[in-house]
Amino acid sequence: MSRMSYFYNFKRAEFLAHYHQRSNVETIFSMIKGKFRERLRSKSTTAQVNEALGKVLCHNLCVVIQSMYELNVTPEFAARSRDFG
Repeated sequence: MSRMSYFYNFKRAEFLAHYHQRSNVETIFSMIKGKFRERLRSKSTTAQVNEALGKVLCHNLCVVIQSMYELNVTPEFAARSRDFG
């Protein structure tokens, strides 16, 4: 019996908790790709990482704004750190 089969059969609650996290991540990736396209336009690896992180940041901002209007959520942001100026 494979390790994952054992985990699924004998520790099902823990398996499903982790599996649900995976499905959440896949949903978010699909949302980001749908909103900002799948391709990265940058050439260098560093620029690609920054571009991907920028897409994630923009997605998170869109979710906050949508929650503000649709769910009447008021976001609370952390106080400004002295280290950043």
